[in-house]
Amino acid sequence: MLETDRTGLIVVDVQGKLARLVHDSEAFIARCETLIEGAKALDLPMIVLEQNPERLGETVDELRLHIDGFLPIAKYTFDGCESPAFIDAVSAVKNVDTWLVCGLETHICVYQTARGLLARGYHVQIVSDCVSSRTSFNREIGLTRLQQEGAKITGLEMCLYELVKDCRAPAFKNILGLVR
Repeated sequence: MLETDRTGLIVVDVQGKLARLVHDSEAFIARCETLIEGAKALDLPMIVLEQNPERLGETVDELRLHIDGFLPIAKYTFDGCESPAFIDAVSAVKNVDTWLVCGLETHICVYQTARGLLARGYHVQIVSDCVSSRTSFNREIGLTRLQQEGAKITGLEMCLYELVKDCRAPAFKNILGLVR
């Protein structure tokens, strides 16, 4: 079970034109917004990555509104774990051993970053309705390979309710309002 004091969120490369070209982009971006707001309501640490932002652009406006205070980390390798700044950020989050991962593209940067985290001993849960690729086939193959590599697959509502645990919890009303 996910525990709020041991879980963080990594947002991978939801940026520029690519975010508008992926399968079901509007719904995907809206679900990422909900996940980010849920993570904030639960006070989870968050790390935001941007792939080659000079060429691909910044994190999309819809998400940037919700990630104030979380400066995106630029990366140039598909595996975020090959970026010293990302590894420093992950290592700086004490007591977190589980990372929820959302973003783009499932079969490239999400896949390679999740594998890098797994190789470093972290538990990884891919928020399946908060990842996408340009084609649904690439999204599905990415999810399949991630599961084969040891990542767990979860969903937006599933992980938020797993983290909040109790309808009496202070964050419950916020979470309920987000998923309705």
